[in-house]
Amino acid sequence: MEYEAVIGLEVHVQLNTKTKIFCDCSTKFGNPPNTNVCPVCMGMPGVLPVLNREVLHKAIIAGLALNCEISAYSKFDRKQYFYPDLPKNYQVSQFDLPIALNGYLNINIEGRQKKIGITRLHMEEDAGKLIHEEGAGSKSSFVDFNRTGVPLAEIVSEPDLSTPQEAYIYLNILKNRLRYVKVSDCNMEEGSLRCDANVSIRPKGVKELGTKAEVKNMNSFKAVEKAIEYEIRRQIKAVKDKEKIVQETRLWDADKEITISMRSKEEAHDYRYFPEPDLVPMEADKKWIEELRKDLPEMPDIKAKRYMDEYKLPQADADLLTSEQDIALFYEECIKHYDNYKTIANWIMGELNQYLNKKKLLITELSKLTSENFVKLVKLVDSGVITGKSGKEIAADVIEKGVDPEKITEEKGLKQVSDESEIESIVDEVIKENPEAVENYKKGKTTVVGFLVGQVMKKSQGKANPQVVNKLFKDKL
Repeated sequence: MEYEAVIGLEVHVQLNTKTKIFCDCSTKFGNPPNTNVCPVCMGMPGVLPVLNREVLHKAIIAGLALNCEISAYSKFDRKQYFYPDLPKNYQVSQFDLPIALNGYLNINIEGRQKKIGITRLHMEEDAGKLIHEEGAGSKSSFVDFNRTGVPLAEIVSEPDLSTPQEAYIYLNILKNRLRYVKVSDCNMEEGSLRCDANVSIRPKGVKELGTKAEVKNMNSFKAVEKAIEYEIRRQIKAVKDKEKIVQETRLWDADKEITISMRSKEEAHDYRYFPEPDLVPMEADKKWIEELRKDLPEMPDIKAKRYMDEYKLPQADADLLTSEQDIALFYEECIKHYDNYKTIANWIMGELNQYLNKKKLLITELSKLTSENFVKLVKLVDSGVITGKSGKEIAADVIEKGVDPEKITEEKGLKQVSDESEIESIVDEVIKENPEAVENYKKGKTTVVGFLVGQVMKKSQGKANPQVVNKLFKDKL
């Protein structure tokens, strides 16, 4: 019997406001433990929460970016449960009237488009963080309440995903859209994006859902993909071995690449939701929502498709160029000056990205980089004025210092030599110095031309035009 997986994802995204959802404590990451706290987020008796308007603003923008319907009327609720890092013993969240509903994202998988539904997006406050003492015999845990009250948007997908690869693509599109609209940095390392996966299997052709396992503790999209892969294999094996699959929460062990049972969830939690009595319901003004909708940028996945259609870029190039909004904007500035779309893309994905990664910088931090100078550099290489090697040598100066590549080419004497008469004497010299390579060529080992060309480039200090050098060798040999 063949089986198929049914996958739904719950994504918690930290909204990037300066202060918490119901008080004016800082949301800054990395501050000393228990310093971003006050009586409100610590749930002291007699305190009253006040909604941070910017949280509502960013939640609506996030909902619009995910094609959701924005609720005209929504409210907060109390979700009752006990945990050591939840000081109030309840979480302020949204239950039956969330801020956004019925969204979707389209993903491209193996050349076909698939629509993934988004059930809801709701606002809630984060809990704190437990730090467990390490070492043999350790029994202590410490609580850091800095994260308590940090604003979250929880995004719940429909169980429309069928493979780990689909989940990976969905998460990347979701992350990129939220970053484009600037509601979150979606940094998984700092906990501003967290994902839980609900995974079940069923025989192919059967509509009834199987028993699901919720998988937690995944710190990257690749980890989500691997965890889902393992969980599908585990459940199929269990069914074939006539074992009962129980509804439970499982943790992903990245070192062993397995999921481990954490706790049973066979009985649904009774959170005893009721309307939060200290916060008034919210009515979103339709005119305001439409203004926010008009201000949305072109979404990255839509932009990538346009790059493929208009500029004939491969999907991998289009996806990479549009994954960062500022990189995409720089690309669009560059192609205004030069319409060799693929070559511009290659230099941005190559030299520019390598520089940014090496220096751990964002493109917005390169104050002296201009699209005009960057395109000049690409044109110098494209037209054969300088070699690709020389272009790479001066790329850092163009990117970091904003120097004119034409000027630095003149100053450093980097112009490529394309005159056959100038190169011919060097070619003759190399042929004379390498009789064994010449003999091998005559015997049919034509690959030695690469070695001979390299010798000419070395003697010419990289200035000889490789195409001319190749032609001369073929003529002479």
